[in-house]
Amino acid sequence: MDVDYRTRGAVAAALWFRGWAAAVAECEAVRPFSEIAAYEPGAFYRRELPCLLGVLALGPRPDVVVVDGYVWLGGDTPGLGGHLHAVHGGVVVGVAKTRFASATAVEVCRGASRSPLYVTAAGVEATVAAGWVAAMHGPYRVPTLLKQVDALARGAPVDADPGAA
Repeated sequence: MDVDYRTRGAVAAALWFRGWAAAVAECEAVRPFSEIAAYEPGAFYRRELPCLLGVLALGPRPDVVVVDGYVWLGGDTPGLGGHLHAVHGGVVVGVAKTRFASATAVEVCRGASRSPLYVTAAGVEATVAAGWVAAMHGPYRVPTLLKQVDALARGAPVDADPGAA
């Protein structure tokens, strides 16, 4: 799942796939949001969590949810994925492209890239989740389906459904 923020509103996108090596999604959903919470340092989840929950509701209940970001910010401090796990339950895997200083993440280098992805998780050991991310399809640093969900969110018009919450 991923969320793209616009001048006015946001668009959340999700892909459902079977197996970590899947090259294509089985299902996809996109949901625009005309109203979102203001950015609040240290409370990013208040802005993004409603978007993730809204797009998740459009597809089947997943066994594992992969979010762009951190599950844990360090110690017991939840990141976006931790807040999602508290509400949604199940297994949540966070895949971040930049290091967050206080977070304890498992670094995963993919392809020829020397820049790691930072993996955190709830509901499963982070080392297991890191293995899943390493096994995802694609020869590059960012797995194919993670690039695809990012492009899906960025490409959708925010005003596609003016009635969206």
